[in-house]
Amino acid sequence: MKEFYVRDCAKEENKTITSSFVVTAKQIKSKKSGEPYLDLTLADRTGQIQAKMWDNVDEVSGSFEQDDIIKVKGLINRYNQRWQLTIHKLRKMEESEAEFGDYLPKTLKDVDAMWAELGEFVASMKDEHLRKLIEVFMTDEKIATAYKQAPAAKTLHHAFIGGLLEHVVSLFHSCDLIVRNYPLIHRDLLLTGAFLHDIGKVHELAYARSFAYTTEGQLLGHMIIELEMLHAKIALVPGFPDDLKILVEHLIISHHGQYDFGSPKLPMFPEALMLHYLDDLDSKMEAMRAQMERDAELDSPWTSYNSSLARPLLNTQKFLSKKKDA
Repeated sequence: MKEFYVRDCAKEENKTITSSFVVTAKQIKSKKSGEPYLDLTLADRTGQIQAKMWDNVDEVSGSFEQDDIIKVKGLINRYNQRWQLTIHKLRKMEESEAEFGDYLPKTLKDVDAMWAELGEFVASMKDEHLRKLIEVFMTDEKIATAYKQAPAAKTLHHAFIGGLLEHVVSLFHSCDLIVRNYPLIHRDLLLTGAFLHDIGKVHELAYARSFAYTTEGQLLGHMIIELEMLHAKIALVPGFPDDLKILVEHLIISHHGQYDFGSPKLPMFPEALMLHYLDDLDSKMEAMRAQMERDAELDSPWTSYNSSLARPLLNTQKFLSKKKDA
């Protein structure tokens, strides 16, 4: 079992550590002298760290690839206020040496409790066809198992095991609250969209060692996959209305909200528009939370630049705390 995790960097600053990581990115670059060096992104279940290997690169660069698990010995230090590992030695680990649960981040919430909570929301739905549709998905053992494990995205938000489920449970709560303020919204239709909008991620993303796209995910994308899954399950719900089917299909293909974000259609009815904005809000709030957690060790209340949000972020709790201490 690993004894050092990325979260332990502050305890081991300027010390040499020996530990194992999964390689999530690998590049061979050139020094100013023209000699090669390794530029790696290494990860475990607690986070990621940039790593550099400056010497003996020719000897080791061909011995491992991205997604391999390697054992390294190196120095932990800070560079531009970020943790960095300067590698002295490394080797590829055999599968029998690794415990794969050490390398992928995982939800801190109880998966079975979240799944049961979804079931309670579904049981409260009044539209019989929509309720039965979701129940058909939830009682499919393969889909249920994958739904509980899948991340919601590769990197942008909820990028951890159980992330899809955590994201959807959060969405259900938001949907349930906001419909009370907008009587024109069909609650059950909105909840159905929330349950199905990312279900294709169970086939789009692979997450055995690191998060990556499957061939199916690369070629089709999760929305096309979702339509195929939807059609297969609707066939198991006797008398499912055609007009309701079209609305659910539109919820799926419009939830990204904008053509620039890969949405084939713009949201064209209230539930579709609300699903898009609530999905976008939940995604961005999680992206902010994760960025602030990664940058918790920074002295400044400002985080580093977040590429997905295209801005640095202000940690208001840290900012207000500093004001009180001043």
